Amino acid sequence: MTAHGQTVVHYLRWWAERRPDRPAVICYRGDTADTVTYADLAERVDRLAANLVRLGVRRGEVVTLQLPNSWQLVAMILACARIGAVAGPVVPIMRKREVEFMTRLTRSPVYVAEAQFRGFSFADMSAAVARAVPTLRHRVLLGGGDGALDFDRDLLGAAPAVDLDARTPDPDDPAQVVFTSGTTGEPKGVLHSHRTMDAMNRAQAEVLHLTGDEVTAMGSPTTHQAGYTWNFVMPLLLGATAVHVDAWDPAAMLRIMREHRVTFFMGAPTFLSDLIDEQRARPRDIPALHTFATGSAPIAPVLVEGAREVLGCRLYALWGMSENGCVTITRPEDPPLRAAESDGTPVPGMRVRIVDRVSGGPVAPGRSGLLQVRGASQCLGYLNRPEAYAACVTADGWFDTGDLARDDGYGGIRITGRVKDIIMRGAENIPVVEVEAALLRHAAIRDVAVVGYPDERLGERACAVLVTSGAQVSLEEIRAHLTELGMAKQFWPERVEVVADLPRTPSGKIQKFALRERMRV
Repeated sequence: MTAHGQTVVHYLRWWAERRPDRPAVICYRGDTADTVTYADLAERVDRLAANLVRLGVRRGEVVTLQLPNSWQLVAMILACARIGAVAGPVVPIMRKREVEFMTRLTRSPVYVAEAQFRGFSFADMSAAVARAVPTLRHRVLLGGGDGALDFDRDLLGAAPAVDLDARTPDPDDPAQVVFTSGTTGEPKGVLHSHRTMDAMNRAQAEVLHLTGDEVTAMGSPTTHQAGYTWNFVMPLLLGATAVHVDAWDPAAMLRIMREHRVTFFMGAPTFLSDLIDEQRARPRDIPALHTFATGSAPIAPVLVEGAREVLGCRLYALWGMSENGCVTITRPEDPPLRAAESDGTPVPGMRVRIVDRVSGGPVAPGRSGLLQVRGASQCLGYLNRPEAYAACVTADGWFDTGDLARDDGYGGIRITGRVKDIIMRGAENIPVVEVEAALLRHAAIRDVAVVGYPDERLGERACAVLVTSGAQVSLEEIRAHLTELGMAKQFWPERVEVVADLPRTPSGKIQKFALRERMRV
């Protein structure tokens, strides 16, 4: 059974009444865990919310939250919702340039962070941001700091009498603004309402048959959209328990999964690969895990098999964006290996179409085109940048994702690349994602990114950047492998680089812009 209502405020109050003693979150800082029940969380949220009102935060204003995974982050998001404010999660790796841009765009009045985290002074950085951004009236730090408010004293401490129920948001009110990576330009603030967030989380839970008995976990920041939805909003909607860790360590995660009987995990393929390798090296009993959802990169068949044989769970492939959450996903009713062949079919409430890049009309079966989507979980737009969002919406109301896809042959989609990641070799477009998926079928290749590099004659050629199991993989060996798979020769990489690891975002996505820059040196 899931919570009634369409806001996180409704979810929290529903479960605080019906499951007061169930752990809502279990948050790890290193080896130390904080467990907060639904009843305790609701009480802390009310104190935080009342103190936000005391600080002058008004309905619709954005509270910037640059916190690591913690109960404080979860509680602050809920406190914002409690008074109709908007949560503005920012991943902790962002620095002054990015945070200043974000707080200026959102006109945020309050910034919340730890004073120090992983050797970096957020106290010093936020002071510099506050000097540059006129709207930023209050800095609140865990641990305090010169000129800053203290989280425990000023937000979690004694609170004024405030009629919080009078400030409860409506489902169509803004709930969250989360920023895109901005690797190809200025980051955009994706604005979601409570209703769009509710739609995406109900849909993904429904298709995977998840229930309130789940214990969920992730390795990603909750300030990233994937972590925010899969390991905060969705378990809260279900009345489940979410496990949060402040740093990725596969050995520690497997210990935590065993101790807390984690049933569901979501993360990029690199997280899955790390867990499989660690479990193979040092097996332990993790009998409760039944579902692993992954996306953002092609999935090798060996990972599907490893998930089943080593971790004992079923692997599902999904596709989505910050703008709309999980849009397509493979299903429990599909053959297990479908996860290595498809990015799934649309979730309830969402629609997809693939159109020709030039004409905008339908594409022939099996041909790649622009992926466009529409439906219940589509965002409201880009905060204070309506022209940027309007440029992504077609005349008939479809959102142009910037991704390329083809029909997977099963009624779903298969992502073939990004429009901006296209490698144009002469007059031929190279289907980057399909080449990557083919290379991952090689036994010695653990990870791969295919990127373009300049060529005077053809414009661009393709380079395969590989992470291997230790063996050297030559260009000749790659060509033989692709020949065996029947891939057209014009799609083959013409250069190979072997690296120790690929640059990634906190959520596990490969930063191809960094690899392209390396290819140009």
